[in-house]
Amino acid sequence: MIAKKICMVGAYGVGKTSLVKRFVDSIFSDKYLTTVGVKIDKKQLRVGAEDVTLMLWDLAGEDAVTEVRLSHLRGASAYVLVADGTRGPTLDTALDLQKRVRDVIGSLPFVLVVNKTDLRDKWEIRQESLDKLSAEGWPVFLSSAKSGAGVEDLFLRVAEKSIV
Repeated sequence: MIAKKICMVGAYGVGKTSLVKRFVDSIFSDKYLTTVGVKIDKKQLRVGAEDVTLMLWDLAGEDAVTEVRLSHLRGASAYVLVADGTRGPTLDTALDLQKRVRDVIGSLPFVLVVNKTDLRDKWEIRQESLDKLSAEGWPVFLSSAKSGAGVEDLFLRVAEKSIV
């Protein structure tokens, strides 16, 4: 059994905790609870011929007052940048976080997930922006923690990237 530390990072309220809860416990709650510090969950899955335990570090979101503590990413095998499709500036936060992680931690596998596809009619993040990131080699996923769409694929891909 291989254990891999995966960090969830992004702006506040983008759905990091909801994505983890959907993946680990198959549940969704409309109640918004701010993550204070770090919350750690784990889930076992099979990736190819390997049994992998993902240690999911759900880091408190970033806002105008609080920066993500990049020291929490030390020892991580990969990370998930989360943006909220209904709030365009959260993609800018994710892009900034990716640059800061690269500058502080170095090259580390990651994926970008744009959450809340169940609210697609209210999206502010344009598909052209995501296509551009994909063309630059970024692994981009779309998900809904509420419906579960794309969540399993997202975490399977993160697990694959973490064991390479």
